[in-house]
Amino acid sequence: MSTDNYSHKDSHRSIMKSTSVLSLGTLSSRILGFLRDVILAKVLGTGFRADALFVAFRIPNLLRNFVGEGATNSAVVPVFSEYLINKKKEEFWQFISVVLVLALIVLSILTLLGILLAPVIVRLIAPGFITDPEKLALTVSLTKIIFPYLIFIGLTAYSMAILYTFRSFAAPAFSPCLLNISIIVSALLSSRYLKEPVYGLAVGIVLGGILQLLVQMPSLLKIGIKFQIPKTLKHPGALKVGKLLGPRLIGAGVYQFTVLIDTFCASLSMIVGVGGISAIYYSNRIIQFPMGVFTIALASAVLPTLSGLATNGQMDQMKRTIIFSLENIFFVMLPTSVIMMILSAPIIRLLFQRGEFNQYSTMITSSALLYYAIGLFGFGGIKILVTAFHSLQDTKTPVKIAALCLAINAALNFILMGPMKIAGIALASSIAATIDFLLLFYLFRKKIGKFGIGVRSFLIKILFASFVVAVLIKMSWTYMTIPYEVVKLFIVCIGAYVVYGFLCFQLKVEQAKKVYHWVTGRIK
Repeated sequence: MSTDNYSHKDSHRSIMKSTSVLSLGTLSSRILGFLRDVILAKVLGTGFRADALFVAFRIPNLLRNFVGEGATNSAVVPVFSEYLINKKKEEFWQFISVVLVLALIVLSILTLLGILLAPVIVRLIAPGFITDPEKLALTVSLTKIIFPYLIFIGLTAYSMAILYTFRSFAAPAFSPCLLNISIIVSALLSSRYLKEPVYGLAVGIVLGGILQLLVQMPSLLKIGIKFQIPKTLKHPGALKVGKLLGPRLIGAGVYQFTVLIDTFCASLSMIVGVGGISAIYYSNRIIQFPMGVFTIALASAVLPTLSGLATNGQMDQMKRTIIFSLENIFFVMLPTSVIMMILSAPIIRLLFQRGEFNQYSTMITSSALLYYAIGLFGFGGIKILVTAFHSLQDTKTPVKIAALCLAINAALNFILMGPMKIAGIALASSIAATIDFLLLFYLFRKKIGKFGIGVRSFLIKILFASFVVAVLIKMSWTYMTIPYEVVKLFIVCIGAYVVYGFLCFQLKVEQAKKVYHWVTGRIK
């Protein structure tokens, strides 16, 4: 492929179009994910079956993040792109074949080991289950059923990497929807026809992985994929992928270890109470919605711009772009955080409280949501700053800071979960994320020079607006009389954003002015 053609595919219009496709796919998947969680909450609640399923699903998902999407984004796609540009098509497809065979071998070995060692793995990840033989046995059984999902989702990730290389985004963007659809259908059928619906859900997860792989095939055939059994697995491209995977695995390991520690602590029901793992899962899903739709999309969109500015030495423009991105994150996340904190109980009650998800489930899940919401701006800011470090080809600093904050998170977990139960685990994550963000911001300023003049004024304005909105939300929810809680929640949330936007507009916050001009049609 010529460089000209390749550059054409990276034009601003093409990038924006690709971003729109990925964002739409993410939004669709998140909406289906919410529907999935609502149904799971009704079928399983926060009982021991729910905890068992979430732990069993988490184990292959941890490995998926090591050898799946995370690996393809940071190590595989760059090398694929290099071969596509610099090598002949025949050499490119030979390289692809080697990588796919190696991936299949590694994934199969990991799956076999996972099935054989399931009893040991479950005891290590969720030691609190040891005191409940029925829960432990169920989790081990579900883990063995779900583990083959790793093979299919891993191969899906490498198929997506090929499609990304050819700038084909539709199938990768929307394929996660199929997993959610598969789980939803299996939940509905299992709850009706099976004595133990949780086993049907485990099968539904595996089927979802198969569907995600199959849906990539038409797009792969369209770009002309040519798979051939390689004569040897020794290939310079595969070795290069392996070298690039090293730092990525360390970074992923730090993050996944944080997840493991949270799961470990949440499984200690004698300390945090029953249903802790489920409460963490459901509350985290709600936090991830604004993160996925807005923050991750913005971080993905800004990376090419920051990389180009860094390459050209345009540090002043780079600083302005980073501040612009952070201000947008804070502008959206602060009022969202306030709403989730004050209205955590009605949000959880309306979304999930039905069937097996009872009042106790709402109480523990809403407490976790409240304390996760405190760190929402930190979670978002980290995404932007890590992207900024990567644009300077510095992958070590974010990993070092993440490792330090992992230790802080773990220490806070054990300190807070005694007096605060499951809420302590959520608060520990929020505090660690805030520290992570502040350290990254400090080190980035130290790396490229001081920047952010005017940010303090911006923060004071939006903090003031958020405080006023918090008071209004509390008063409205307490004194407003509306027979239907869902209508009341909708009115209060929309009203909160409108008041926040109005106050920010009056305070001359740039983002609010842009929203106003967009709504009134003044921007062409």
